[in-house]
Amino acid sequence: MKKLLLLVFIMFAGFNLAKAQSAEFKFEKEVHDFGKIKEGTVATYDFKFVNVGDEPLIITNVTAPCGCTVPKWTKEPVKKGETGIVTVSYNSAGRPMPFNKNVTITSNSKTPSKVLYIKGEVEPAAKPAGK
Repeated sequence: MKKLLLLVFIMFAGFNLAKAQSAEFKFEKEVHDFGKIKEGTVATYDFKFVNVGDEPLIITNVTAPCGCTVPKWTKEPVKKGETGIVTVSYNSAGRPMPFNKNVTITSNSKTPSKVLYIKGEVEPAAKPAGK
């Protein structure tokens, strides 16, 4: 019985140790407000993060819900203590209204799915005089 308990304890401790050694994001901020922007502008923001985990952080994909929001990201593994970037661009052409968009990051992080948000208000472009 003692051997069985010891075996269970060793397995549990090993599982927790393996889980503790993983990559982990720490973003400077997870929501960016562009405020008011002019229609036709492409607004871009760099979400900077540090890998505070023990293993290299690998972003496998970043998705956006529509074509007006385009993500780019650090493709190389981000080592412990190093910085990476997820850049999000919003194309305001033809969208004179408030917006609230997100991008979803898929990675090998302790939390494998992470969502970042951008928001703002697009002011209509000025119409040419006489029309």
